[in-house]
Amino acid sequence: MRIRPAVPADIPAFFDIRTSVRENEMSLEELASQGVTPQTLPALLDENARAWVAEHDGNVVAFVLASSLEARIVAMFVRPGYERQGLGRQLMHQAEGWLFSQGCEEIWLVTDDDERVRANGFYRHLGWKLDDLLDGPVRFIKRLPGE
Repeated sequence: MRIRPAVPADIPAFFDIRTSVRENEMSLEELASQGVTPQTLPALLDENARAWVAEHDGNVVAFVLASSLEARIVAMFVRPGYERQGLGRQLMHQAEGWLFSQGCEEIWLVTDDDERVRANGFYRHLGWKLDDLLDGPVRFIKRLPGE
């Protein structure tokens, strides 16, 4: 497995992975209804956003997308069959480190409010703290170490 910065050619894999997950599923149509399409995503990867991928045998199997403008993790997904191999942890480490290096003192993310969803335990295990219940999802925050 190899972690590397994402490139525009990786974007189709983001959608393939995102629509293949077992929890927090969304179809291409649902993503498009939120303005997230293969055509709009490249515009997010500007000087204020970064993405990293995990590759196995030249295939993208996980990704994370972070925005320093919003001080948040926009998305992090692992292809089924590659979970529980440390890829999510490695990707989150990359994204968190970059966000803090960009001057973000507190970062955030949103996930499903169902505590049975593995993401809730995963983020807590990485030191994220529950911040707020939104209308459906939950918001987690993490502060710059030492803050």
